[in-house]
Amino acid sequence: MSTQNKTTFIVSDLENQKTRLDKWLAEQISDLSRSHAASLIEANHVKVNGVGAKSSYVIKNADIIEVTLPEVESTELVPVDIPIDVRFEDEDLLVVNKPSGLVVHPAAGHHQDTLVNALLFHVKDLSMKNQKRPGIVHRIDKETSGLLVIAKNDLAHEKLASQFKNKTSHRVYYAVVSGVVKKDSGTISSYLMRNPSDRKKYSSLRQKNKIVNQYGGDIENAKWAVTHYQVIHRTSKMTLIKLRLETGRTHQIRVHLSELGHPIIGDAIYGYSAKNQLPKDLTRFYLHAAELGFLHPRTSSPLSFTVDWPEEDLKLIQSWGFPYVR
Repeated sequence: MSTQNKTTFIVSDLENQKTRLDKWLAEQISDLSRSHAASLIEANHVKVNGVGAKSSYVIKNADIIEVTLPEVESTELVPVDIPIDVRFEDEDLLVVNKPSGLVVHPAAGHHQDTLVNALLFHVKDLSMKNQKRPGIVHRIDKETSGLLVIAKNDLAHEKLASQFKNKTSHRVYYAVVSGVVKKDSGTISSYLMRNPSDRKKYSSLRQKNKIVNQYGGDIENAKWAVTHYQVIHRTSKMTLIKLRLETGRTHQIRVHLSELGHPIIGDAIYGYSAKNQLPKDLTRFYLHAAELGFLHPRTSSPLSFTVDWPEEDLKLIQSWGFPYVR
């Protein structure tokens, strides 16, 4: 059973009179990132002078700040013999083809049946930049299939993460979406932030001030996201599209395609409904990470990988009338 730790701070000797609450907390508590601090504040685990506050609250001398840190139930990582499809491996990294249905790292409801557990079984060394997610540089959703790069050491992790952050990596996805996408190509761009009324979803709006006005969210938690798309083939009820990521936000493709009016087939969270549509009774949403490219973190040599849809999904997609899918 989880317990909770409660810590009380009294602000004193404050030099910067414009310090935000989330930033100050991250500086006071070891191993607490600013984003984690913001999530604690949003979950009402932080009180200022006895009342809840926003991340943007500017702290003052003599403020009494109470922080309740929920202790996560024990989820010690253990190696598990789960098969991994390794497409490349050397002393610094490996590239894997993740199947649909496999969670990338431990989370609620998935403590020992993840890609991380499989990596611990099959790989001798992994980067420990994040001890809860060893080796994980980037992630894709449980239902999404396709390519991921895994770091074996901290040097590789830092340099790979820098490429993703600086938009110098190459990532291409394919998706089957509901309806007929009229434009042959286009770009979808917006701010994304977690929907405060449904924590499983992310919301998309064009302007940060609209996010604040509509959702009451913290402006700094809204992230700019850009997705480029190209139509590959259309049927009477569905469209196969190719997507290139300029940014890599959580649920970015799923949100942007829903915003376009064409949710991914099978993605009920973002608007897909099988009512009066085909196909029905799906077990996944049809998004596939098909291409991944980056510079090797040690040698700077370019590396590029491609992978087809899983065979059973490929057959199903072709049965829907698509003559070509990657």
